[in-house]
Amino acid sequence: MSHSERARQWVHIGSSAFALLLRVLTWRQAALLAVVALAFNAIALPRLGGRRLYRPTDEARGFPLGILLYPCSVLLLILFFRDRLDLAAAAWGILAFGDGFATLVGHEVASKPLPWNRDKSMAGSLAFVVFGGGAAVMLALWVRPAIAPLPSMESTVASCLIAAIAAALVESIPVRLDDNLSVPFAAGVVLWMATLVEPTRWPASQAAVLGMLPWAMAFNAVVAYLGFRARTVSISGMIGGWAVGVVIFACGGANAWVLLFATFAVATISSRLGLARKTRLGIAEERGGRRGAGNALANCGVAAIASVLAIATHYPAESLLALTAALVAGGSDTVASEIGKAWGRRTFAITSLRPVAPGTSGAISIEGTLAGVASAALLAALGVALGLAGVHAIVPIVVAATIGAFAESLLGSTLEGPGILNNDMLNFINTAVAALAALWLA
Repeated sequence: MSHSERARQWVHIGSSAFALLLRVLTWRQAALLAVVALAFNAIALPRLGGRRLYRPTDEARGFPLGILLYPCSVLLLILFFRDRLDLAAAAWGILAFGDGFATLVGHEVASKPLPWNRDKSMAGSLAFVVFGGGAAVMLALWVRPAIAPLPSMESTVASCLIAAIAAALVESIPVRLDDNLSVPFAAGVVLWMATLVEPTRWPASQAAVLGMLPWAMAFNAVVAYLGFRARTVSISGMIGGWAVGVVIFACGGANAWVLLFATFAVATISSRLGLARKTRLGIAEERGGRRGAGNALANCGVAAIASVLAIATHYPAESLLALTAALVAGGSDTVASEIGKAWGRRTFAITSLRPVAPGTSGAISIEGTLAGVASAALLAALGVALGLAGVHAIVPIVVAATIGAFAESLLGSTLEGPGILNNDMLNFINTAVAALAALWLA
């Protein structure tokens, strides 16, 4: 590792010392300092020898993207957590220490690469969790006395460690999305969800969840194995699908799992429709349509999180609505994509509406869009029939699923090609946008 990169990481880590000020500053004062830091990095730093921190890509671009995104992310954290600056400090600590030490340790310590990203090492990811989690806990506890009412120490520590693990997983995804953006976003989302958790809810749900768990584990094991034997999932998909199914079955209930299975079945069937044409055009699903763990987490991860929130917060109805919208969005988006590739006569780029080849990232077709809306309506109706949402929610869910699909197409057409996002991340964003849109609309 070059000296400039090592120096860059130490500056990256050392900048988090300013997070200590969040104990005595108001959120407005802290936000102002973040704006000042952004201006300093953009204008003064290059003139004070800061160009030695530039990476080759920064030199080619003409400006250091990461150095500018860092204070921007801190500013957004302060604005979002203006009433909980301890959580802003925690996410800042994960960004600085987690990301920084992951690079330092990853370059200095010999270790096996991660199975899903050979550019990242196990030692680097472990360092991310250890140093990022430790810094998050210490900074959050340091700022904690300034928060009213005083947050629980146990929940603060637990949420910081979980956020560090989640951010480490996001940082390890093989894409070109800048870590100064993805890491604080992932950490911030987890820390925000932790504020929704109500400890008194678990005792009321404990008996039901633990009673359902053995059945969920056994039933999903059988279904996952049959899916593997039917060549609809790979080995990793079998394991990932089993894990997601267990969480949704145990926390969301059997009816939530039925909707999960229905969306998977619809997606699998649509993937095999028009397979001859897809194969001829070279746009058929990889591995013969067998889905892996990444696909399971991308399409069902939001639903699994929502199922946990259904038993851990005072918002069970809203959580089940989000679960339903996320599953509907994942299933209907796959239908739209596969029908469009199989029978779409004309395919358009969503950004320009110009004709593009079928299978182009972010492309849409009239046939695929109509099929997606129709499948969303059917799946939403099933969710209502299963008692996961009220009848009034059908239209909001369908609209939300459509919004998520178009958001995915827009991001796919602009960010997937350069490698900033990959297909799994796009699918996760699709379901997350749909869940949030359904909550807002309903």
